[in-house]
Amino acid sequence: EVQLVESGGGLAQAGGSLRLSCAASGLSLDDYAIGWFRQAPGKERERLSCISKSVGDTLYIDSVKGRFTISGDNAKNTVYLQMDELEPADTAVYFCAAEYRYCKVWPWEYEYWGQGTQVTVSS
Repeated sequence: EVQLVESGGGLAQAGGSLRLSCAASGLSLDDYAIGWFRQAPGKERERLSCISKSVGDTLYIDSVKGRFTISGDNAKNTVYLQMDELEPADTAVYFCAAEYRYCKVWPWEYEYWGQGTQVTVSS
């Protein structure tokens, strides 16, 4: 059984940092791409970043480029999202998702999902 478990969310002040973790079981980061998504109230779920060791991809959307950093620890089978220079607009539920080999764009293209972790950034 595949499980993705996010952790590390919480409350931060604008300009602060949080590090999210996505612990995977039942699949290997050698074979699966892991994407980080977020969904704010009333908005669509959007992919922020993705990492795929198998094809050597590390991707970011423009709004988080330079502020967020994705990384993977294959020994722990965990992917991290380091979030710096947080802004109130970053407030959302953050999800990680897994898809075989390739970083995909749209949420429906990912096979496995975590339960999400809330990030709230105060001004």
